[in-house]
Amino acid sequence: MTQPTAAMLVIGDEILSGRTRDSNMYHLAGQLAERGIDLREVRVVSDDAEAITQAVKALSEAYGHVFTSGGIGPTHDDITADCIAAAFNVHIDVRDDARALLQAHYDRQGSEFNDARKRMARIPDGATLIENPVSVAPGFTMENVHVMAGVPAVFQAMVASVLPTLTGGAPLISRTQRIDRGEGDIAGPLSDLARAYPALSIGSYPFQKDGRYGANIVLRGTDAALLDEALAKLEAAFPA
Repeated sequence: MTQPTAAMLVIGDEILSGRTRDSNMYHLAGQLAERGIDLREVRVVSDDAEAITQAVKALSEAYGHVFTSGGIGPTHDDITADCIAAAFNVHIDVRDDARALLQAHYDRQGSEFNDARKRMARIPDGATLIENPVSVAPGFTMENVHVMAGVPAVFQAMVASVLPTLTGGAPLISRTQRIDRGEGDIAGPLSDLARAYPALSIGSYPFQKDGRYGANIVLRGTDAALLDEALAKLEAAFPA
């Protein structure tokens, strides 16, 4: 079975300016790995309509699933929903089911459901709502694109709502081996190992500690027995 693939599109000037640190990618990567969906690419784009629309088109065509974060709130720069509609060439407007959710929420709070808040009920035609148990304002899925809020608690809740609906593959497993030698010494045998085990992803992550060089070698794949076999060969090549 081919491993399902995914990409993530992080949207927002605040991420690119450094004012906000994105934690959603880390959370999504872990959740997808457990589900057996391979996160292959992450892009960060500004609050620019053309940039968002083109990125959505490209990622949607290249990967099985696309997860977006950011830009679906009530302010003028929250333009993600409009860009998704443009990417799929569909109409967008305030939708009755989304409006009803938000109306009930603000009624309970005793707050006005004003025009700004109604922006959060604008959903492209044909999209399916994503439940938001944290702050009610829904995300949505348009074909293979899952549109979610940027606030980490809300993003995580929306991921939890979506993942059970997706068909995954075998969970991705990892093995790690620390080698206290420089990458120059490791590179040749590591290349041989990678050629011998093309079904595995093998990465080298160097470090320097107390004046000594080393690397953590991380092997990833879906076959535990194959991972253990490759790890044994790695340990034999670089005994402690």
